[in-house]
Amino acid sequence: MILPQEIIRNKRNGQSLNPQEIQQFVNGLVTGDFSDSQVGAMAMAIFHHGLLVDEKVALTKAMMNSGDVLTWQGFDGPIVDKHSTGGVGDKVSFMLAAIVAACGGYVPMISGRGLGHTGGTSDKLESIAGFNIKPTISEFKRVVKNVGVAIISQTDNLAPADKRLYSIRDVTATVESIPLITASILSKKLAAGLDTLIMDVKVGNGAMMTSLADAQALADSISSVAIGAGVKTQAIITDMNQVLGNSAGNAVEMYETVKYLTGEYREPRLHQVVTALASAMLVNSGLAKDDETAQVHIEQVLASGKAADIFAKMVSALGGSNSFMEKPWESMQVATTIVDIKAQKSGYLAQVNTRDIGMSVVGLGGGRTSPEQYVDHSVGFDHILPLGEKVQAGDVIARVHAKDAQAAILASNEYNQAVIYTEEEPEQPPVIYS
Repeated sequence: MILPQEIIRNKRNGQSLNPQEIQQFVNGLVTGDFSDSQVGAMAMAIFHHGLLVDEKVALTKAMMNSGDVLTWQGFDGPIVDKHSTGGVGDKVSFMLAAIVAACGGYVPMISGRGLGHTGGTSDKLESIAGFNIKPTISEFKRVVKNVGVAIISQTDNLAPADKRLYSIRDVTATVESIPLITASILSKKLAAGLDTLIMDVKVGNGAMMTSLADAQALADSISSVAIGAGVKTQAIITDMNQVLGNSAGNAVEMYETVKYLTGEYREPRLHQVVTALASAMLVNSGLAKDDETAQVHIEQVLASGKAADIFAKMVSALGGSNSFMEKPWESMQVATTIVDIKAQKSGYLAQVNTRDIGMSVVGLGGGRTSPEQYVDHSVGFDHILPLGEKVQAGDVIARVHAKDAQAAILASNEYNQAVIYTEEEPEQPPVIYS
């Protein structure tokens, strides 16, 4: 048995760790033999020195096997999932999972909490009164079998080592580490017993990977480790240089999800990302022979309302209201103060510091600055205008949802400071890079 500080010292000094040292670190995450400060130090050492492929594989497998590993015998379709590296306003999982389940796939999606400036899928679902984000494994499997999809948070017994490391990374500025992101994502996904995994790797000023080169490196890292572990995997690199959709927060994003699935409103960039990822999930899992066929299936389940119906059934099956899709705000807390954010000058919305918008949501109370902090699900931004829009001074460019007038004023100022205007119409980045 090596002392924890000696394992940390080895990585701090740039040495590669052997499987026994990695296993001891993972065991220590579960047992508490590595204290919070030691876990933070280890995460920082990995952040600075990285991990070799063999180390990443060993860390991923050790975290995967730190708890339950699911199996899906008796299911008559592929077990398929998607994971995003996170961004601001990224509510893609909700639409995507419902679409793929409506097309015949089974989607056992194990989601994360907010991490740094990025919102958490689990936190968003907890906006819905009664929604049980932590069912038992048997209940989780029952809902997947009966409905086709269940989106839950990590259970105590599913990759528990990652659960602890994840929370400490959030508050120690070690989120943007490719090896740690890779191991975190794949330990949960491999423990879920998937046949196929599609990765949405975000790039831009609102993503963990701000450069295309880093995003490509992360995509390659995840794909190589996952494929090596026997899961068919494809990574798609998508843009996060502005809020995805027209909302950022918890309840406001669930409301946008309802509008998307019911066909009331589908923001074009969001729709492009959803359909691209859904197509990849259908083709890679064998549910569609090619992209063209997949797109036909996607449009059919959206137009018929089948995808919306499946999402409604999932919400109900996990404890939410039976009428969530018809009356979403009866199940979610509305912010006490809602204020228009107005353009400070005329011109085109040319750029936005998306990370600052995400941190503003955290500042409003919609995210965490410590692992156990309470989240105010009602706060955030909506009615967000996309980049490229031409506005006049005084036009509404977004709305802030806040707990009081003072918080609304502060968030409005932060939002305005994040926006850059130009007189000439700006060129926009692609929605999907590769």
